[in-house]
Amino acid sequence: MNSRAPRIARTRSARSLLSRPGLATGLLVLALCAGGIAAADRVPFEARAGLDVARAAAQAWAEDAFLAYVENDEDLDAGGAAPRWGYLFLSRRLEKARAYSVRDGKILVAENLEMKLEAPPVAPDWIDSGAALEAAEQGAGRAFRSEHGGRLGTMLLMRGAFHDGDPDRTTWMLVYTSPNAPSLFVVVDASEGKVRRTWRG
Repeated sequence: MNSRAPRIARTRSARSLLSRPGLATGLLVLALCAGGIAAADRVPFEARAGLDVARAAAQAWAEDAFLAYVENDEDLDAGGAAPRWGYLFLSRRLEKARAYSVRDGKILVAENLEMKLEAPPVAPDWIDSGAALEAAEQGAGRAFRSEHGGRLGTMLLMRGAFHDGDPDRTTWMLVYTSPNAPSLFVVVDASEGKVRRTWRG
């Protein structure tokens, strides 16, 4: 069993970004970081399916813990599901952050981040990863995969980083990569399920 730290905890870019809320620059690096492993023998699930397990553990750690960030910890399938997801919780009372990695309905890794972080809680009504992927695929995502042999590498959820028109909104960021072209970034409004931004880089 692979028990390495969740991508959220082991990626220095994530810690740097979350310590400066509202800045998306560091996340461009984070989104391109490798870290997924082959998981053909594990059952993939959408992001919300692991949230209750992670939240229960977080509230046992700190009663005021709130969800600030979600990211796939293993490879995504064509429906926006992954065998493992990472959830980052913050506690203002403790002034600490703790990351949980969930697989097979259980917490695989729980790790404190040895760095003071600041980030707002994500909205409670965010759409699941499958719905976010469906929105992205209706336009730029499908075209990118078809034209450039691309694949979806990363999905991450957070608030206040990507939506220039309303920076307080919770959004999904989807990152498509290709060996033949610059990566495609697609921002999906996590409340309305609509694509708000796309860019290449």
